[in-house]
Amino acid sequence: MDLATITADTPMGEIMSALPGARRALFSRYHLGGCQSCGFADTETLGQLCARAGELDVEEVLQHLLDSHAHDESMMISPAELKAELESPAPPILLDCRTREEHEAVAIAGAEFMTQELQQQLFGGDPKRRVILHDHSGKHVLDTCAWFLGHGMKNTRALRGGIDAWSREIDPKLPRYRIEVD
Repeated sequence: MDLATITADTPMGEIMSALPGARRALFSRYHLGGCQSCGFADTETLGQLCARAGELDVEEVLQHLLDSHAHDESMMISPAELKAELESPAPPILLDCRTREEHEAVAIAGAEFMTQELQQQLFGGDPKRRVILHDHSGKHVLDTCAWFLGHGMKNTRALRGGIDAWSREIDPKLPRYRIEVD
């Protein structure tokens, strides 16, 4: 979906698909979409949601969503960019934010499983150290990336598309898998 085509008549399901961080952006500013009392259906339009939420200005909400998306994009790197960094003389720390079972079954070469201990060690170390985080599909890793950035790790980024994109674009020998509830 072309972001310029999002209007008040666009269903929220399409917006969630086009702007993966939209739910987080809506909840953080407007308390929408984060819980049962403020949730919305995929078929509800942006305009309907804004009207139901107290006559919010649709253009303001849409601009917030687009600005948030641009910010999310600034925190991500492509699989090709990660490959180049991993092959550089000073490769980044590559942290796997998936479950231990997923990490043990399929992992990018050199990736470390992120534990609470490792996270605390990194937070107490060099705040300029390059850290790249990844999950399965890139849908959830931005929250962890924001957490690292908020703790002073200003050189942290997230892998766009997760390990699934890595397997499709860089290492087709790496097995792909599907998560039933993602």
